[in-house]
Amino acid sequence: MEMKLEIKELGKDFGKKKAVCNVSVSLQAGVYGLIGENGAGKTTLMRMICGVEEPTTGEIVYNGKNIDEIGREYRGILGYLPQEFGYYPHYSAMQFMQQMAALKGINGREGKKRILELLEMVGLIEVKKQKVKTFSGGMIRRLGIAQALLNDPQIIIMDEPTAGLDPKERVRLRNLISTLSKDKIILLSTHIVSDIEYVADYILIMKSGLLLQAKTREETISGEQYKVWECEIPTEELEAAQERYVITNMRNTNIGMYLRIVGDKPDIPNAKRTETTLEDVYFYEEARGGVVECGD
Repeated sequence: MEMKLEIKELGKDFGKKKAVCNVSVSLQAGVYGLIGENGAGKTTLMRMICGVEEPTTGEIVYNGKNIDEIGREYRGILGYLPQEFGYYPHYSAMQFMQQMAALKGINGREGKKRILELLEMVGLIEVKKQKVKTFSGGMIRRLGIAQALLNDPQIIIMDEPTAGLDPKERVRLRNLISTLSKDKIILLSTHIVSDIEYVADYILIMKSGLLLQAKTREETISGEQYKVWECEIPTEELEAAQERYVITNMRNTNIGMYLRIVGDKPDIPNAKRTETTLEDVYFYEEARGGVVECGD
């Protein structure tokens, strides 16, 4: 069955503050990476998609129906991992998953089978009887991912899913997301841009409540404004270069400073064009145009 989640002119105000401003985007099966600095509106947008926050303006439509009209059925096809994941510290991992399954109406033999499959999937099967209060931050995050998948959701929303995960755990999560993405809508945000670069089919960039762009990964990094140049300059020229260019990386070298510059070709003789990464795009957008506000 084809799935379509439409976000139409969505806005959210908290008093006089506009957290999300007139966001419109259409999501179908695939992985959508949501990037932006703290305060960009990512979490608020996700909470509205999950029905946790009520929009001030606009609507969210799933397969032609407003999610408020779908109600309980919509929550039944949704899996959500919030940024601040609540858990019962004195429960074992198994007990916690059973509690969450009961809340989602998943009981009996099939429920237990599903729980064990998910604990195996996230690498917690060996500690299923261990109390959650003894878990590391990464283990708790993996437990949160498992509970989000309990109802085999069609829409999966993950806010900072890689927080607290070590590099091996992040690779495991990326692989898991890839296997799920063929027939599900997956929206995830993370400050670790490389995680999104490896796994996302589409990139959404937010800044100050605004959706700056929503494109495929290939379209995003191929934008003319995101040309990347590598060069070396004397150390004493660094301050002037920082004022003139968007620099996404620098390091000391034997002759001065290596720079990675995004934008038009810099007026530096040894500058050479190189491949653009999503991190280059992210830092360019964060640096571009100063402060951007809803209504600009």
